[in-house]
Amino acid sequence: MEIRSTTDKDLDVFVDTLHAAFGRFPETPAEGAGVFWSALELDRGLLAVTADGRPVGTAAAYSFELTLPGGVLVPAPGVTNVGVLPTHRRQGVLTAMMRHQLTEVRARGEFLSVLLASEAVIYRRFGYGPATYTQRLTVPRHRAALARPRAGATADAAAAGSVELLRRAECGGILEEVYDRYRRAQPGALSRPHRWWALGAGRPPVSRAPRYVAVHRDADGVPDGYASYSLGESDTLTVDETIATDDAVSTALARFVLGHDLVSQVVFKHFPPDHPLRWQLADFNAGQLSNHTDWLWVRLLDVPRALTARGWFTDGELVLDVDDPFLGEHGRYLLTVRDGKADCVLTDREPDLSLDVSDLGSVYLGGTAPSTLVRAGHVRAHRPGAAALADALFRAERAPHCLHWF
Repeated sequence: MEIRSTTDKDLDVFVDTLHAAFGRFPETPAEGAGVFWSALELDRGLLAVTADGRPVGTAAAYSFELTLPGGVLVPAPGVTNVGVLPTHRRQGVLTAMMRHQLTEVRARGEFLSVLLASEAVIYRRFGYGPATYTQRLTVPRHRAALARPRAGATADAAAAGSVELLRRAECGGILEEVYDRYRRAQPGALSRPHRWWALGAGRPPVSRAPRYVAVHRDADGVPDGYASYSLGESDTLTVDETIATDDAVSTALARFVLGHDLVSQVVFKHFPPDHPLRWQLADFNAGQLSNHTDWLWVRLLDVPRALTARGWFTDGELVLDVDDPFLGEHGRYLLTVRDGKADCVLTDREPDLSLDVSDLGSVYLGGTAPSTLVRAGHVRAHRPGAAALADALFRAERAPHCLHWF
């Protein structure tokens, strides 16, 4: 079996092999909508091919930027379109593709990669760990009133702005610009390259599927937030995503969708774990959370580069003993943080924490507390206080969240 890179000539065979791996047929997109594979970067694609030339597996990556704690932007290949034909599963095809892909990522000088995991048990063994989480919030319309802000509160400061209702086809440029401003300040967010918007690749609102979009503008008329939504069965208003540059804009958009007439309930599909909206409801129990799940998974390929790239918010020293069984690597690192910057070097000092590279990926963005993984038996703390110090060091300025689907 050979793992080879793809070219533009391989698009059809790549798409056909990928769909066959999942027992599906390529669908014809609805008018105005894109297909998810239209944004493929075939110079980053892989085909697993048998000795007689039959394609049996696929893998690819998109070139994104990931926002780290501290607002640092780094290259982050997004692993995607991974599949193996049912006739060739459990024969080492996936493992070979993953190893080949990580080698290529390193060769490009990239020190981490990310993915959305269809099955959690698959990707942890390749060194990926869940790093951001998302959930769904459902609010019955008759219980959707917002409480009056307390004296001195600033959450309703967007009253000077305005909300304009547009159709998706009318505001593609606005969505692209506002999302780009948002993702640069949100830890865990991925970029959405222009070609994704231009091709309508992905899910709404990147896709040009029909949607209404509530666009918030500041006092000067500059767009600074939006909520993309549709009205479906049982008079349910479903919000694809809410993008806001600050909490006041988010509140204004929430008030708009929650106040929609002839709606039985409002569903926010991708609701951040630390979002304040439930606290803003007059009836705290009106908002029901569900579908809490992992979203972005992170895989570190160069521990010192990764740890020195992100911003930090607490000073301290920690010795991390990191095992990478998939790549057969092991290192013990002294992490020293001073004034928001980190230094990370190999050391022979006794470790404070011993952990797998997948667990380091989980804590890297600040969305998973190291102490949680200690309690779960994933990470070993070698001295009292080590887990608490790690919690303080790895926290981010806000909970990481990723909306982008790929």
